[in-house]
Amino acid sequence: MNADEPFIRFDWIIDNLGQIGQRLGEHVLMVVASVLIGFVISFGLALLARSHRWTYGPIIAVTSTLYAIPSLALFVLLIPITGLSLTTGIVALVLYTLLILVRNIVVALDGVPPEVVEAATGMGYGPLQRFWRVELPVATPVIVAGLRIATVTTVGLVAITTFIGLGGLGYLIINSGTRRFFPTSIYVGVALCVVLAVVADLLLLWLQRRLTPWAAAQGR
Repeated sequence: MNADEPFIRFDWIIDNLGQIGQRLGEHVLMVVASVLIGFVISFGLALLARSHRWTYGPIIAVTSTLYAIPSLALFVLLIPITGLSLTTGIVALVLYTLLILVRNIVVALDGVPPEVVEAATGMGYGPLQRFWRVELPVATPVIVAGLRIATVTTVGLVAITTFIGLGGLGYLIINSGTRRFFPTSIYVGVALCVVLAVVADLLLLWLQRRLTPWAAAQGR
């Protein structure tokens, strides 16, 4: 970095708005796809673990092992199977969401007060109807809390996918550091990652309050 060079090159930002927008769009796409797919898989695994308690330990053991694998190592393990593609990045990111989401969903459903379940049963609700209309709504605030953690975590992890040739904001952060140190690009990438994480967290918090207005009224 030249000593006379300004801290932030606003002219570079203006000239590269198209590229910055493209990288931001790629980042959002990978976050949304990974979290949605991870949530669907985790929801199914959580229901399995709740119905057959003996499966909970093995599921948590496997997802914990996957979560403990360093991201670059996991990418390398997946490349022979899925190649240097978007699929590789999304599969790895999905695997990292499983531990957070499965554990959180199970805890949320187990936290539904027994008297609520008994009351629903007494009103004539069958198991499925009771689950969808009573248990799941009551558990939603805790489930969304886990979803918020998984989403913010994924926003950070997406930046690393640039090491396998994918885009996202990591391209602005990492490539500018390895090819030619250019602080402005790095600052823009980091700042947008932080903003994206905050916006995603606020959107999920808003969604939680919309889905569970009674919880918001009680200050939960």
